Amino acid sequence: MKQGRLIVISGPSGTGKGSIIKKVMEKWPAAEFSISMTTRGKREGEEHGVHYYFATREVFEQTIEDGGFLEWADVFGNYYGTPKAPVEKRLAEGADIILDIDIQGGMNVRKAMPEAVLIFILPPSIKELRRRLEHRGTDAQDVIEKRLAKALTEIGAAREYDYVVVNDDLDVAAAQVLSIVQASHLEVDGTIEETIRRYEEE
Repeated sequence: MKQGRLIVISGPSGTGKGSIIKKVMEKWPAAEFSISMTTRGKREGEEHGVHYYFATREVFEQTIEDGGFLEWADVFGNYYGTPKAPVEKRLAEGADIILDIDIQGGMNVRKAMPEAVLIFILPPSIKELRRRLEHRGTDAQDVIEKRLAKALTEIGAAREYDYVVVNDDLDVAAAQVLSIVQASHLEVDGTIEETIRRYEEE
């Protein structure tokens, strides 16, 4: 069975990563979203085991000690992490796994799984990013200012990623990400090497 692809999606808060991922998964049945574990509280409409695994700091820190995360980070005082075992299992079974994680997590995944495909999502402008953060109404103004300040730092890290997609138009951005995912299956890996050898042996 062909190994699935691990797809990392990163970018500043408010760039529309979640919306892009939703559209990609609608078009690409082989893709699955990796559910992260977090210690932050639930937002309205979120469900445990669907949007996140919500855990106490004690449980999260024990999982760190047990080596149970592919990556983890402390973001604005809350832990976020990707449980390792379910990701490795589904990749081995041929599923493509999409991670929505921050840059620190992306770099940790790159070290752990160099074959992962890293995609960075950019906003059209900082002005537009501010408008989106204010419009969604989930954060206090001081948190929005922190997110914008962090975004300016994060944008420079886009150079460390394989691909950059600007989310000016959601449908266009989602189509570009889908194209990257599809193209990643055409890279020369062990499976394709076997195919090439069959041609050479004929």
